[in-house]
Amino acid sequence: MKRVLTFGTFDLFHIGHLQILKRAKVLGKYLIVGISTDALNYSKKQRNPICNQAHRREIIQELKCVDEVFFEESLELKRQYIIDTRADVLVMGDDWKGRFDEFKDICEVIYLPRTPSISTTELIEIVREI
Repeated sequence: MKRVLTFGTFDLFHIGHLQILKRAKVLGKYLIVGISTDALNYSKKQRNPICNQAHRREIIQELKCVDEVFFEESLELKRQYIIDTRADVLVMGDDWKGRFDEFKDICEVIYLPRTPSISTTELIEIVREI
């Protein structure tokens, strides 16, 4: 059974999130999703997510394409997460292209194109303008 792993914040869940998760699932039989904790998200973006980590996890867990969910607490632990989940494939959006190639020694690394014209950051900016 091919195991696929991906990571994300998944704040303000939108069609782009759903599409990348569905495309990731097609690459294997078992999809594992690491959700950035609120603290990790703050350290990356200097802002808290709109939806807290418990709510984001619940949303992702309810998707029929997702088999397992865990909290990603540190970017430095990516290799250990891959090992711990026994992932055969790491899937990331192509905005990260090349940044995870260091893990090709333990799994296949695939970068999927992002859904054009939608991002959580853009949605937040639109809502702030209203």
